[in-house]
Amino acid sequence: MSDAKMKECIDTCQECHRTCLDHFVNTCLEKGGEHVEKEHVKLMLDCIQICATCTDFMIRGSELHGLVCRACSEVCKQCADSCEKVGMSDCAAQCRKCAETCGAMAA
Repeated sequence: MSDAKMKECIDTCQECHRTCLDHFVNTCLEKGGEHVEKEHVKLMLDCIQICATCTDFMIRGSELHGLVCRACSEVCKQCADSCEKVGMSDCAAQCRKCAETCGAMAA
């Protein structure tokens, strides 16, 4: 795995973490309704957490980062679908980008 690919994945995970956290606090909690339905909230929180965890594993060079990247990719895909359903297309796009980047790291 190249250092450039690892750096790209770290950057993408950090941006996804930031984007989801921002949308959760400033969109979901403010708008309410479908934005705060249980399954959507759980996916948002899962995505926020797994992106931070994945970043940590890669930064410290854990040999297990591929496993976490695989999990991160799946969580981000599901979060993207959920975000799309509630009209947060920019958040969904960032989640999809992270899912793709992490998926490549898991291979």
